[in-house]
Amino acid sequence: MTQRIVVKIGSSSLTSEAGGLNRERVAFFAGELAKLQKAGNQVLLVTSGAVAAGFTSIGYKQRPKNLHEKQAAAAVGQALLMQAYQEAFASYDVHVAQILLTRSDFSNRKRMHNAQMTIDELLAHGIVPIVNENDTVSIDELKFGDNDKLSALVANLVKAKRLIIITDTDGLYTDNPRTNPEAQRIERVDIISEDIYRFAGGAGSAVGTGGMRSKVEASRIAMRGGVPVFVGRVCEPGDLQLASANTGKGTYFETSENSLSMKKQWVGFHSLSSGAITVDDGARSALLSGGKSLLPAGITLVDGEFHPGDVVDVISTGGQTIGRGVVNYTSSQLRAAAGLSTDEVQKRFDVLRIEVIHRDEWVAN
Repeated sequence: MTQRIVVKIGSSSLTSEAGGLNRERVAFFAGELAKLQKAGNQVLLVTSGAVAAGFTSIGYKQRPKNLHEKQAAAAVGQALLMQAYQEAFASYDVHVAQILLTRSDFSNRKRMHNAQMTIDELLAHGIVPIVNENDTVSIDELKFGDNDKLSALVANLVKAKRLIIITDTDGLYTDNPRTNPEAQRIERVDIISEDIYRFAGGAGSAVGTGGMRSKVEASRIAMRGGVPVFVGRVCEPGDLQLASANTGKGTYFETSENSLSMKKQWVGFHSLSSGAITVDDGARSALLSGGKSLLPAGITLVDGEFHPGDVVDVISTGGQTIGRGVVNYTSSQLRAAAGLSTDEVQKRFDVLRIEVIHRDEWVAN
């Protein structure tokens, strides 16, 4: 049976420590991806490496830190990266296509739908879409942060059966295995707890931006969208097929969630929040465990200025963001209605829907 698989490869796997593309590594990954496709799968590649590939060609001695320098390096490096992939895949008679995305492409529902349709059409014709962030035009405030998150959003968008995030370590450990010989690899993760985040730590490599923590966060996003994730090493022939078959050298993040509709993906991950609503413990339980809508009685605090149809974050009394949804009240109406019963709200306010956030327009974190 054909499976749709998204594979993410980071800068550290494609370039040397000094920068510049490692053509042998590009060729290796192209071969592994081609095998995965020829085994009957639809394969998408999310790749980093444009800035790392381009900065030495410009003449920078190290990866640049200033935005305009990074964008210039990406402009040079993206062409080099795609040329390398195209040549490498051609030896396996596989065609590739370039798709450059920005955060605003996802925050706009029409553009998000267009991206999905384009990817579907390419996959239907046996072409491997190669997705990267459009670093040349992205600004820091609207960037994905790293391509780990981009890969999770793409996996959700195309309803992939698995996301494979390739890194230079064989999975998530209880501590840094390079410094602690007692560190234990975590084989399976069903729930991403605070301990899992603590194990993940921070810091990426000198040529990349995403450390293990960003891969755990990407896994959380993918899992919420019903996509299981593998995070680990692919360094020898056959490793990618093992990763896709649940026997790879890494950690598997499993999920029992169903895939999200495009609307819920937009609400949960892509839309820009216009404010925040704090809810009491009863409302929190109703939203997270009871499958209920949010009513005015459960609201304790309203922050920001918003209107019906805007997306707002929902926060627990402990300050934790528990999800987000489409609000049916203006912020001023909600401040006045907070804590009131349904009967009182119906008497005092002229609103189209009594629910502050309907359960069909709610996405939990």
